Amino acid sequence: MFLYDWIFNGLDYLGLWRKSGKLLFLGLGHAGKTTLFHLLKTDRLMLTSPTFSAQCEKISIDNRCFTTYDLGGHFINARKIWRDYFSLADAIVFLIDANDRSYFPESKIELEALLTNDDISSYPILILGNKIDRKGAASETEILEYFNIHHLTTGKGKISRKDIHSRPLELFMCSVLKREGYGEGFRWLSQYID
Repeated sequence: MFLYDWIFNGLDYLGLWRKSGKLLFLGLGHAGKTTLFHLLKTDRLMLTSPTFSAQCEKISIDNRCFTTYDLGGHFINARKIWRDYFSLADAIVFLIDANDRSYFPESKIELEALLTNDDISSYPILILGNKIDRKGAASETEILEYFNIHHLTTGKGKISRKDIHSRPLELFMCSVLKREGYGEGFRWLSQYID
């Protein structure tokens, strides 16, 4: 056992050990959570149906292994169980359907509830504005302003956790369908998961 611990600690110190983390995929229905979840798991786009019970899978992204929980968001009752999973997570991925502004008010309420929840006040939050491939989708500026998070974002580059005086939070615009934008978001997020 001593030898195993010594090797593990040495690889971890050098950054060569495959790190892991736990993510919650949250957001309202039709935001693209389950589509992204399956795409990351199988590398294929699949027709998905609404998520009625939590799904859990191990997913590899950029040499990191994440245990991911895809939680339903179609109904208020489905969203009530989100908090039951907070203790299992290291970070949150919150998806917004950038193409359907009719969901913005409800999505804003759910995001504000996450941002003000003391149980997860230190959790990094990656916000993905999905469906930017659709004509008329909201811009990054529009989402930042509507959701009133422009003053909360902490930067898209490599920024040390000690240099951030609040929780790491950033918005990345993406198209799960076109496989664009979310990779940068996950690379940003992974720097804040120990």
